[in-house]
Order: sequence, then structure tokens, then C-alpha cells
Amino acid sequence: MEYGKRQPAHGDIEVETIIDTEQDHYQIFYVGWDKQTRVHQCSIHIDIKGGKIWLQWNATEDDLAEDLVIAGVPKEDIVWGFQPPFMRKYTGYAVE
Repeated sequence: MEYGKRQPAHGDIEVETIIDTEQDHYQIFYVGWDKQTRVHQCSIHIDIKGGKIWLQWNATEDDLAEDLVIAGVPKEDIVWGFQPPFMRKYTGYAVE
């Protein structure tokens, strides 16, 4: 929820926090205008699959995985979904 409170520095942009607890999909989404440019983008996308937290997308400067570890989530329960499967073994987190 903290990530969803951050407003972009410029533009008329709405921050949408999307929480789907039935299917375990969670997103922070930007929608609006920056001058003449349409903004419609996902900044964070997290899923829970098979009991693990899948970081599907992170377009922020924050280290979401480290934030989860600090919050008490074991590294073996976090998957870097944005990394190719063959690279995940090098992340220090779960492979899947």
C-alpha cells in the first residue's frame, strides 16, 4: 500500500492500487497525462502462485525483494518472475 501512495513528480497522473485477493494479483498502475503524452503503465506487478511471491515487474527504484525480506518473507518464497527462468538460480531467491 505504501508504494501506491507515491505520486509521480509531474503530470496529471492517477495512481491506481489494484488488489485482487481472490486470484492473488497485485499492481500499482499509473493512468493519466504528462503534457501531451498519455500515461498508462504498470510500475509494480506481484502475483502469489504456489505459495510464493512472484515479482513480475518492478519499474521503481526500490528493491521490492529486499523490502519483502526485511518484512520477514524468506528468500526461498520470492521469485524474480521478470528474470528468465535459467537466470533465477543466480538471484539468491527462489527459482519457481
